[in-house]
Amino acid sequence: MVFILGLGAALALAVGFVLQQRAASQEPPEEILSPILLLRLMQRPMWLAGIGAMVVGQLLGAGALDLGSVSLVEPLLAANLLFALPMSAAWQRRRLGLREWAGAFMLSGGLAGFVVVGHPHGGTAAHLAWPNWIIAAGGIAIVVSIFVTIGKRLPFGEEATMLALAAGVLYGLQDALTRRMLAPKEFHFLHLLTGWPLYALAAVAVLGLLLAQSAFEAAPLAASLPAITVAEPVTGIAFGVGVYGERITLSPVELAMELLAITCMVVGVLLVARSPLVSGAVPLEGDPGAVELANRERENV
Repeated sequence: MVFILGLGAALALAVGFVLQQRAASQEPPEEILSPILLLRLMQRPMWLAGIGAMVVGQLLGAGALDLGSVSLVEPLLAANLLFALPMSAAWQRRRLGLREWAGAFMLSGGLAGFVVVGHPHGGTAAHLAWPNWIIAAGGIAIVVSIFVTIGKRLPFGEEATMLALAAGVLYGLQDALTRRMLAPKEFHFLHLLTGWPLYALAAVAVLGLLLAQSAFEAAPLAASLPAITVAEPVTGIAFGVGVYGERITLSPVELAMELLAITCMVVGVLLVARSPLVSGAVPLEGDPGAVELANRERENV
């Protein structure tokens, strides 16, 4: 049942990402990082359907996590990349090449290996000292700002990757805040309404969504989804270790395997994000997203 729920969640997430990117790609480039982008997207049925599919995926993922361990479910959820990229390519009337498949499998395999070997466990999400939250939130704000600042100076394909990394980091924080909000000692009506986690979660969710949609608007899905797929769980694990007191295994052999897994993830992101699907392909007639990307890239030359 865990495998069925996990793969079902991955498929639903993939459909959601593809629909969101397709809708966002039809918006004008000057709306990147503007709140107007979200307001316009909320008027598009395709985008709303994508959000609905993503919510279904998250609910199925939560069900899988309720039945299985993080080290089992997280790699299954990461498989959304293996569904989303071929769906997106087919919509553009293209095929994934060896480079894209290799990058997707390296990324998914690296993430699975990191989670399984690291085996994050323990920790608590309730009644944590304020300095932990301030340091963690400040660090995440700095990282997100760096990614966005660098992205603004790059061509659209590379900007999409940087914005997606920033979005993935915020999605990881969103997961951590959700865990804090749903902690057994905190999860009742009055605490939800009067406690700060609910409002912090809402702010982080909106900002993460804006960054993700801006990345989807800037370039095809191959430029952004791999970065989100890596950044979200890695941020969540880092937050769990640094703030919630979770533990990961760090023996010499396991540390070497974890570094190898991280290397695979980085190489996988680079292979897919720099593929011809993002920057080198000649757009086909009837593919407005690719045509728009090509026009933007020519303007940057």
